Amino acid sequence: MKILYVSQYFPPEMGAPAARASELAHHWVQAGHQVTVLTGFPNHPTGELAAEYRGKIWRGVVREEFHGATVIRTWLWPLPNRKAHERMLNYGSFCASAAFTGSFLPRPDVVIASSPQLLVGPAGWWISALKRVPFVFEVRDLWPESLAAVGMGREDSFLYRALEKVAGFLYQRADLIAVVTPAFKDHLIQHWQVPAAKIAVVENGVETNMFSPDVSGEEVRRELIAAQDSARERFLVCYVGTMGMAHGLGTLVDAATRLQTTHPEVLFVLVGEGADKERIAGLIAERRLSNVQMVGQQPRERIPAYIRASDAALVLLRKAELFRTVIPTKMLEFMACARPTIVGVDGEAQRITEESGGGIHVEPENCDELIAAILRLKLNPSLREGMGAAGRRYIETNFSRRAKSEEYLEALQGLL
Repeated sequence: MKILYVSQYFPPEMGAPAARASELAHHWVQAGHQVTVLTGFPNHPTGELAAEYRGKIWRGVVREEFHGATVIRTWLWPLPNRKAHERMLNYGSFCASAAFTGSFLPRPDVVIASSPQLLVGPAGWWISALKRVPFVFEVRDLWPESLAAVGMGREDSFLYRALEKVAGFLYQRADLIAVVTPAFKDHLIQHWQVPAAKIAVVENGVETNMFSPDVSGEEVRRELIAAQDSARERFLVCYVGTMGMAHGLGTLVDAATRLQTTHPEVLFVLVGEGADKERIAGLIAERRLSNVQMVGQQPRERIPAYIRASDAALVLLRKAELFRTVIPTKMLEFMACARPTIVGVDGEAQRITEESGGGIHVEPENCDELIAAILRLKLNPSLREGMGAAGRRYIETNFSRRAKSEEYLEALQGLL
């Protein structure tokens, strides 16, 4: 099968969309399929091009190889992921560029366009229509509902209504819609009247060899503690991932503010970049928090060591009805590394946390519950160990990336 996968995000960019695209491509190639990934020049989320691409972007299109897959990078306007107009210019430029470049690529058997960047969808649809092949729309975020959930737009705003029309067009024109949670499927059926037979659930997965309890985090742990008071025993609580407006990281800062006085041995470590990072850094400085350490974005291969360096890992989102439908990939990666996970997300994420026994669920944006969960894990080493082991078993059984890639292939072969 010849698969064209359109995704704005791809390594060396970090985050779940880039990981999903690259890992699926790798497994599909191993299974004997021909995979082409149409993507942009890496600049997310800072808007700064990766050093090795600064001289290449002006070529317009660059061809690469990635674990047997062909990667076609097409021009976009690199802008930071902070303000709405910057995002739209960045997204829109990739949409137009990908549609143009994709028009000249060899005819595939199927075209997959992957959100969370909704405007990837029209580019994928255009290419599929031009090549007269089936179009698969991969829904990793629900648009435009996500706008309201992160506080960026009301339902009566022009932007919301415009994206609503784009989403409706894609749901109608797609030959298959691949969603990442069962709750997404239910939402599309109930709110968009999409036929159930048109939707395939292909959940996110984890590279269980990479995200593994066998990955040592001792060196990273020593580095983090050395930057603080090395004479004091530390309990490391790590947040690893995007620092976006959706994540409600103000609750983490509130918890750190209270624990700095009562339990100064608790050290919060934030690893990553994102639209909300500058605001969070400002709050930390304003409150003079010495128990919060911010680390810049790290190469993906180094992330498991940061997870293993922690005593507990945090998964946080704002309290919003829409977020009940999501399963954060970072939660699965934490569990795969056998780390007890504190999950401040309701719905699907809460279900997995409780079903697996791999962590503690807390109410989103509830500082009291977050502090109680941290202290409970701090005081119970055997509980931490048991939750970590249970989480690892659950991921191996239910969320292996290889198994999920095979499920996806079955859906594509059924479509063809």
